[in-house]
Amino acid sequence: MSPEATRVVLSFPDGLSEWGRDQIGTDRYRNYLRRMLDAPRVGDERAEFVDVGCCGDSLDLTFRVEAVEGGSRVGDDTAIELVERRGSVAGGWRVQSAAGPTE
Repeated sequence: MSPEATRVVLSFPDGLSEWGRDQIGTDRYRNYLRRMLDAPRVGDERAEFVDVGCCGDSLDLTFRVEAVEGGSRVGDDTAIELVERRGSVAGGWRVQSAAGPTE
């Protein structure tokens, strides 16, 4: 079995709302990412679900692997660091408000 990574750096688009940032910044979401990543490689991209609240539509956010340090697989002790990259995020509050933003 390959060694466990000590740290994985993932980037996300800087157009993410404050609500979205609050969601991906939680320990539970980082734990979710640990389970989904398995053996990431720099440059890999994956879309993951982000909760947008009880009255919103779902949002798939694209994370990109920017760095993998100390090993090649993600385990329970791997630190997940999130950083911004330039980009927009499609999604909105369509259910809550028909007049609200959709992208």
